[in-house]
Amino acid sequence: MASVYDFSARTLDGTLQSLGDFRGRVLLIVNVASKCGFTPQYAGLESLHRKYGPRGLAVLGFPCDQFGHQEPGDEAQISAFCSLNYDVSFPMYAKIEVNGSGTHPLYASLKSAAPGVLGTTAIKWNFTKFLVDRTGKVLRRYAPTDTPQKIAPDIEALL
Repeated sequence: MASVYDFSARTLDGTLQSLGDFRGRVLLIVNVASKCGFTPQYAGLESLHRKYGPRGLAVLGFPCDQFGHQEPGDEAQISAFCSLNYDVSFPMYAKIEVNGSGTHPLYASLKSAAPGVLGTTAIKWNFTKFLVDRTGKVLRRYAPTDTPQKIAPDIEALL
């Protein structure tokens, strides 16, 4: 199975970035949306990024519009929303699909490595989170209802 470091994704500004740039860091990969009931989790994700970033955590946000049209904006609008409302400073990427025939290869790999409840691979909603260790191994999937604060002890154990 491929490591998360083997994938690339476009950032909000259109630059193709290799996730290999995060080699050796703990990653929390999250599909996000600006008009979701879980959108306030941006604040918690940013808090994790600021608290644990210096110790080796990278939070990576992947906007997705596959759930109730909750991410309708383009990349510039997403960037402005995140900056103005949550002062997001962690890496954010261009909109992707996390389910279906257009699933981004990174998400196909994440879902395969850490299936959901009863072995399902589909992402159920925005703010599903994947925790990846420093070697690029996917350790765990968290539900949208799992807050960043709840995940903090698992992150701290890896740092």
